[in-house]
Amino acid sequence: MDYLYETFIKTKKQREWFDRIDTLASGFAKRADTYDQKSEFPFENVEELKKAGYLSLTVPTEFGGAGLSLYEFVLLQERIATGDAATALCLGWHLGCFLELAEERTWDEETFKLLCEKVVNDQVLVNRAATEPATGSPTRGGMPQTTATRKNDEWIINGRKTFTSMAPALDYAIVSAQIGDTGKKGNFMISMKSEGVRIEETWDTVAMRGTRSDDLIMKDVVVQNSALVEQDRGKSELPKAWLLHIPACYIGVAVAARNEAVQFAKTYKPNSLPGPIGEVPEVQRKVGEMELELLHAREVLYSVAHRWVDEPHSRMQMGPELMAVKHIVTNAAARVVDLAMRIVGARSLAMSSPLQRHYRDVRAGLHNPPMDDMVISTLAKRALE
Repeated sequence: MDYLYETFIKTKKQREWFDRIDTLASGFAKRADTYDQKSEFPFENVEELKKAGYLSLTVPTEFGGAGLSLYEFVLLQERIATGDAATALCLGWHLGCFLELAEERTWDEETFKLLCEKVVNDQVLVNRAATEPATGSPTRGGMPQTTATRKNDEWIINGRKTFTSMAPALDYAIVSAQIGDTGKKGNFMISMKSEGVRIEETWDTVAMRGTRSDDLIMKDVVVQNSALVEQDRGKSELPKAWLLHIPACYIGVAVAARNEAVQFAKTYKPNSLPGPIGEVPEVQRKVGEMELELLHAREVLYSVAHRWVDEPHSRMQMGPELMAVKHIVTNAAARVVDLAMRIVGARSLAMSSPLQRHYRDVRAGLHNPPMDDMVISTLAKRALE
């Protein structure tokens, strides 16, 4: 096992899960370029993860899931991302939903139980659909333009959601909407098979192409009253620790780029040198810089994830630290990929090189929430207060 992971595997359970995922991720790496070039959703990867029980990783044990913690979630997500980043990011949204709901228990218990059992027994895929063209990222706090109108004991949902990752494979979407004319916001659980639900293929990005984060369109979608699973959550909600799956994904991309560059440095022998380029001091310096970036970023990521698990009494105060992790790790990941490409040189720009895919994918992390400006502002305000 790579020494990069040995440091962070602490228990027998973690090792068992890691070994299981390690084998799958190696297979994902062989298919990653195909999914990327065709901009196709990685159905085969997800099917293998379903068979491994991965979709119920963060479902509570009381409902039949594995009940793994934030720390273990992050560890496994990073390894998947070294194989295929799009697969990791997609599953991160699904698993993150259940980790958040398991920790906060804001839903009606029976509703949550039924959804968990669908994941365990039927392997359904779930994602939140919150981003919209007019509001941008939901972390900015804008009111959704999607509307939910009450009619007797039913709700009529109308709206458009962007960045709906896993759109072709989703079974359920947790959709944010304005509730009538109350000025309040709610979340509705909607089956993707409902009449009036459709996917518009708008995903034409150069990064994370396999996520198929297309638009979700809802036109007069009728749902039962019970579909309203959350409304007007207050400021007391826990910080969104589950979003650490984002930096975990992008540091996984960086590790994959680092591995590619190190292998190249160890084996490429131009006839102008007596040995491989890895013996050149400048190349060694760049390799050392990659190792330093990874050490810093991963220590921050795993130490904060461990603190979340180990110190539940501190969670309400951990918002700034969690935000800082995303900033530190995603920016470090981008630097690692850049260094890897400098080591490999112009060959890294060839479409046959995985490094060009890593370069495109890692850039997406800078635009996932929370944004850098929000992180810096939050840290500044805390210091000044």
